[in-house]
Amino acid sequence: MNRLTRRQSVANSAGMDDAAPATRAIEAETAPCRLVRPLATATPVICASPHSGRVYPAAMMAASLLDQRAIRRSEDAHVDGLIEGAPGHGHVLLAAEFARAFLDVNREPWELDPAMFEDELPSFARARTARVAAGLGAIARIVCEGQEIYARKLTFAEAEARVRAVHQPYHAALAALIGETKARHGLAVLIDWHSMPAAAARGRAGEVCDMVLGDRFGSACAAPIADLVERRLTDMGYRVGRNAPYAGGYTTEHYGRPGRGVHALQVEINRALYYDETALELTPGFDALRADIERLFAALADADWRGV
Repeated sequence: MNRLTRRQSVANSAGMDDAAPATRAIEAETAPCRLVRPLATATPVICASPHSGRVYPAAMMAASLLDQRAIRRSEDAHVDGLIEGAPGHGHVLLAAEFARAFLDVNREPWELDPAMFEDELPSFARARTARVAAGLGAIARIVCEGQEIYARKLTFAEAEARVRAVHQPYHAALAALIGETKARHGLAVLIDWHSMPAAAARGRAGEVCDMVLGDRFGSACAAPIADLVERRLTDMGYRVGRNAPYAGGYTTEHYGRPGRGVHALQVEINRALYYDETALELTPGFDALRADIERLFAALADADWRGV
């Protein structure tokens, strides 16, 4: 642990005494997320990595048609490592520990596909969304290459246990961070870090993108903040797109309220910059990319947030 940071695991905010046995079993394996705070001067910036978790609980793997290597293709692999320098520049870091295929915290919590379950879903489930139709709801039906994950149908009790053990504490931690940051600085700037398959890293005109910034077409983040990030990345030689093919997911849409002083910006990184998607291995580009992201963090630490 860097001497300039303080690391902690975030436990389930719902409380162990009221948790279902399945929930307690999930919690016993690992904390749902990792929080690293700067010990030095803090900034209004919160960096989150919701899709780089690598924990695949045994019960999930027992129900899976796929081995862990195949399922890992859906990870935003090593994004948490790319942004691990954030706290050294005064920014808070929050990273999910569980794999997105187990429970995707960048989805609405009850965004579930009824075809995946042996019992009927409750009325509050969001079964008719584009993400569910694509097989990528809160509990994914497929990995990114279209392979079916499960050998059997799940129960709603299993889904509920995952939501309560992973999704709820992650977002409780994130909401608390946003609240305390806004109270301290007058605003909060959430940067939600992701990676995208090289095959998908193309803008509207078909041009290859190294990074794509998603601000929900301006509704989730004030333009000067998105412009600052884009300018810094462009100055470093990266090809930067805006809102295509990714405009921002649940987290960006849910938290981004520029009129209330809360800004949310999604950053998608082309995996070809740092990762071999066939071998599932880092390439020499990883260190250079991480260093450039640290340069961005330094620029954000020096930014004048007054009037944003």
